[in-house]
Amino acid sequence: MGFLEDGDLSSAPTIPEFFKGKTIFITGGSGFMGKVLVEKLLYSCTDLDRIYLLMRSKKGVDPEQRLAELYSSQCFDRLRRERPGVYEKKMFFIAGDVSEIGLGLSEEDRALIVNRVNIIFHVAASVRFDDSLPVAAKLNLRGTKELVELASDVRELVSFVHVSTTYANTNRDPIEEVLYPPHADWRDTLNICETLDEQTVKILTPKYLGDLPNTYVFTKQLAEHVVYEQRGKLPLVIYRPSIVISSHLEPTPGWIDNFNGPTGIIAAVSKGILRTLYTNPDLISDYIPVDVAIKGCITAAWIRGVKKLESTDDIPIYNCCSGNLNTITIQEIIDYGLQLAEVMPSNDMLWNVSSSIVTTSKLIYMIKVYLFHLLPALLVDSILWLLGKKTLLFKVQRRIYTANMALNYFITQQWTFSNINFMKLRSAVKPEDCNEFYYELENVNKFEYFKTCCVGGRRYLLKEKDEDIPKARAHYHRMVFLDKLVKFSFYGFIFWKFVNSNFFYTLLEKSQEMLS
Repeated sequence: MGFLEDGDLSSAPTIPEFFKGKTIFITGGSGFMGKVLVEKLLYSCTDLDRIYLLMRSKKGVDPEQRLAELYSSQCFDRLRRERPGVYEKKMFFIAGDVSEIGLGLSEEDRALIVNRVNIIFHVAASVRFDDSLPVAAKLNLRGTKELVELASDVRELVSFVHVSTTYANTNRDPIEEVLYPPHADWRDTLNICETLDEQTVKILTPKYLGDLPNTYVFTKQLAEHVVYEQRGKLPLVIYRPSIVISSHLEPTPGWIDNFNGPTGIIAAVSKGILRTLYTNPDLISDYIPVDVAIKGCITAAWIRGVKKLESTDDIPIYNCCSGNLNTITIQEIIDYGLQLAEVMPSNDMLWNVSSSIVTTSKLIYMIKVYLFHLLPALLVDSILWLLGKKTLLFKVQRRIYTANMALNYFITQQWTFSNINFMKLRSAVKPEDCNEFYYELENVNKFEYFKTCCVGGRRYLLKEKDEDIPKARAHYHRMVFLDKLVKFSFYGFIFWKFVNSNFFYTLLEKSQEMLS
């Protein structure tokens, strides 16, 4: 049964009507996508019954307190302003942990989910590229298995959206909206991770990963097969976002709460702490604004939920990505960053932004890392240490280097992502829902969007105030002058040494002899 080609949706309820009175269970609700998902559901589908978030104690903070603190995020400014009281009335937590057997649920909470929940969004995952295989498998693979088993018992389940990633099959190109063969047996992988000792698993990991770059990609790929085994049995959707970045419009333009993707690069460049980047400048990177990703995610849950589950149903797969609708290269992102650094520079930037930041040579990259990252960091930290202050720059530069190496596989290769289903999905949105749930990519002005991203990065990540921009701009011009002065002095010194060298005089004498 085709979800986008077959069936008449004219008599189907609108998206808010579909969610009216429904109870929703979300994993990963405190993460970047999770926050926007919760906010959008409460804002645009206010008549839903309630939302349960799976939450664990974290850093000594219990789930109840974490749920209350979640609402303090600036992500919910619009909701507090326009829908006061909705969060307090509709939001509840369920104590548990996606990495534990049975999700760490009590019998009472499990019974509550089984008897009450209608829609599940499985967003929780470890997105760290350097996790060991047992850690990644526990969170991304076993967590999915536990949630699928729970969903099998839910009595009135109408939709289950499993959030994967477009990068789950990076050994292929193009990457289409289909399920590719597994790279290993997920049951064997779990068994090995849970029974063998850590050192043995570490030795076996490269063999298991094969041509996949890391444990994140590997375990997310296998998790899709855990889900796919339930086709025709559960109302499932596999939803694959690409690199999710700052919001385009909702809940507010430019909102973000992490340094992932181009926002992190632009922020580090604007601070003057990222002076070189090892990548291909012509590489087309696939980014998706978080509000576009969430609109599609909710729409996918709706279109699955309004159609009766049949035993012959396949599981729809959506590559939530820009594809060829609005492409952007690494060099374009850098160029935007350079232009915007002058317009809205970061406060207290350490040095001027370099226009030759990108290099395709690993050797040149390493030389620049030592000259422009590590040596200045050691110098600054030494001064701070002598002044009795806390050192931090070398640690920051080490993290930047580690992040660049972890991302190296993704920022030096090109993939083509097919998003035919994702585009058809938006076409299924009913006219009365278009204002709230129709998403567009092809007509987004890239420069204006990244300008908004920079504003959001300053405001939400760096915690810098908009009224400080004139002061930051003045500091920026001082750094530009200082940078030019240092370069002039350096090259002037090199020239002076050269003209006063024996080699220069010998060359001059030979030139005179040749002329005479």
